[in-house]
Amino acid sequence: MEPQTPQAEPAPAHPPLEALAVQPLLNRDYESRPAVFYERLRAEYGPVAPVDVLGVPAWLVIGYTQTLDILRDTRGVWSRRVENWRHYRDGAVPADWPMLPVVESDNSAFRDGADSTRLRSAWSEGLRAFQDRTRPEAKALEQSVRRYADELITVLSENGGPSGWADLSAQYARPLPLMVIGRLLGTGGDGDDELIIDLWRVMDAGPEAPEASARLIARVADVCAARVASPGADLPSFMLAAVPDLTAEELTREMAMMTGLVGDVTGTLICNTITEVLIGGTGASDSMSAGMIQEAINRASAANPPMANLSFRWARTDVRIGQFQIAAGDPVMVSPAAAHLDPAFTASATPDSIYSSRAHLAWSAGPHACLGRDLATTITTIAVERLFDRFATLRLALPADQLPWRSSPLMRGLRSLPVIYEVTGDRPEPAPAAPEDAEETPEEKAADEGGANSLVRRVLRLMRLSS
Repeated sequence: MEPQTPQAEPAPAHPPLEALAVQPLLNRDYESRPAVFYERLRAEYGPVAPVDVLGVPAWLVIGYTQTLDILRDTRGVWSRRVENWRHYRDGAVPADWPMLPVVESDNSAFRDGADSTRLRSAWSEGLRAFQDRTRPEAKALEQSVRRYADELITVLSENGGPSGWADLSAQYARPLPLMVIGRLLGTGGDGDDELIIDLWRVMDAGPEAPEASARLIARVADVCAARVASPGADLPSFMLAAVPDLTAEELTREMAMMTGLVGDVTGTLICNTITEVLIGGTGASDSMSAGMIQEAINRASAANPPMANLSFRWARTDVRIGQFQIAAGDPVMVSPAAAHLDPAFTASATPDSIYSSRAHLAWSAGPHACLGRDLATTITTIAVERLFDRFATLRLALPADQLPWRSSPLMRGLRSLPVIYEVTGDRPEPAPAAPEDAEETPEEKAADEGGANSLVRRVLRLMRLSS
């Protein structure tokens, strides 16, 4: 039987989604033991289950075959446009639903057809300068990431001593990609401290988050308007060169999305990879020991994808999945984390294989597959490599089952990653000069050179003040 089958007329043999008893998506098992939660859903419902997402009922697709089929969408059954959500059109979605700003964001993640293709082509060309490692922009970015990583480790060990305790989430994995965002936007290493801190506040989702989000959008809008008026050698300018009719408003929406993807998703990927290497149960540790850092990242992505669940899409027509008929206009989330536990995925794994499956769905698939996969992997590779090069020993300060995970319908990441460490006696080699074609300004160079007023130290000071 096909994994999903469009239906013409037949009435479902069950009540509509809004009348079903739904399980809350956010619960204790989902946070700390997601495999238990997903397998319980699979045993009770099959490849798709009705769940409550912060007060809104939705379908959660947990079967690997069904998830891949929906992501590829070869039949055009699924839409990312919020206007296709039946209850949204009817005004039945609560105005204060926490995920409403996400689904109303109108960026390329929530576009279909030609609209999506146009924006994604801008992304593809814009990212090329930073993902093609022969390009000067990519080389300069990698050197910046390496400097930021080394200085974060240096500051950490200055504060805690050559051996001691640290939180690798708050002190390393999360701040590192936030500082990359200024490079991508073309604002350089100087003057973006508050932008980075506001990103931190938004991702922490604390009481300051709404005001921080408004300031962040305003700052990004100013940057995008400046790039439209005067392009440079940066991501928004390269996107404008690829698709000249992009408006400042469109560019702002895309760059706002970028700050979340680079800041939160990449930071979580770094943290999850470190965690999987330290726990050692998924093969990531063996890969790391063999010097196969990208394979360690791949194994961590499959075992614990940063985006456990991918955001909503809506059925254009009635479609049957497993025992349920998804009605046209029903909201659906697909779960890479759950799909990776499906025997349809795990049965193909061989325990003694050097390489793990590349068929995992951590980067999505099909027309909305992640275009920044290489950039995120490069940042994570440098971060993990520098960390394990600089520490002689590194071990968890808590049992693995006591690590504090943060609840989110989409993301799965640690609130903190406490470790006991001992640094090596070797100091890092100075990074080579930036390529001539991507030469830094004097202000950017000074901000990166590791002095008392470097970007890393300023940001860490501000983070302590804001915590």
